[in-house]
Amino acid sequence: MARKRDVIVAVVIAVAFLFVIAMFALMFIGLAESGGGDFQFAGLGGDVGVVEVFGLIDEYSARRAIREIDDFADGSVSAIVVHISSPGGGVAPSQEVYDAIGRAREEKPVVASMGSVAASGGLYIACAADRIVANPGTLTGSIGVIFQYHTAEGFLDKIGVETETVKSGQLKDVGSYSRRMTEDEQQMLQSVVNDTYEQFLEAVAEGRGRTTSEIKPYADGALFTGHQALNYGLVDELGGLHDAVNLAGDLADLDGDLTVVRPYRRDRSNVFDLLGGLAQDLSGEVKSKLAGPELMYLYR
Repeated sequence: MARKRDVIVAVVIAVAFLFVIAMFALMFIGLAESGGGDFQFAGLGGDVGVVEVFGLIDEYSARRAIREIDDFADGSVSAIVVHISSPGGGVAPSQEVYDAIGRAREEKPVVASMGSVAASGGLYIACAADRIVANPGTLTGSIGVIFQYHTAEGFLDKIGVETETVKSGQLKDVGSYSRRMTEDEQQMLQSVVNDTYEQFLEAVAEGRGRTTSEIKPYADGALFTGHQALNYGLVDELGGLHDAVNLAGDLADLDGDLTVVRPYRRDRSNVFDLLGGLAQDLSGEVKSKLAGPELMYLYR
């Protein structure tokens, strides 16, 4: 009887082990497909290439946007439109997209088209383009930097949890959730935010052909409509994506009906895609938690 029970237990363990292995294999296949399934049309002809920057600008979305911008810059299209509907995101990813647009401008005209929201980092990357087109009701502006993290000192005290830290310097564990920041930490972080803010000002001023002193009155984090932004010199024209495409064609000296080219992304709806998307989301969440607080060009 005991022998039969051992056999059953062994079979159950083996089946469970194979199930876990199969799930990891499916997630790996899905992750691989979700990361490499895009087919780029940049080199197949067309007049104006459209790159979409939608949602939070993070490491993943920035890499995809940079790849598409670079492909269009090297491809046969005559001009590029960067369609932005984003509240911004990480400072470094926003700066990398900004630099990619700057590189593309050396090859062909680039127009930024603002959607419903193109604020903070969304405005930052738009300023790298030759021209900016916004809808009258676009939410933009929010020029500024935010560095934010949560603390749980009071909660941890209530449940009797303490954190012991051994560090090489007084500022090494800045951003710890287990305590409030010290005055020295606050001063250090404020200097970091101020420096990053100045970088934002300089980028906007350079992109708009203005001085930082001219931009600064609009750079207190305030939001503007596209109509207001036009009056403040933060955008060039009012209009939608269609208008931005026509403007890009004009800058490239194109005549007649324009052919618009977009990177093709296949529809992802099978089990591999679902599992791959889940693995990607979990990976991004884990990485964000491990990375700790982040400097953000973000409208919250």
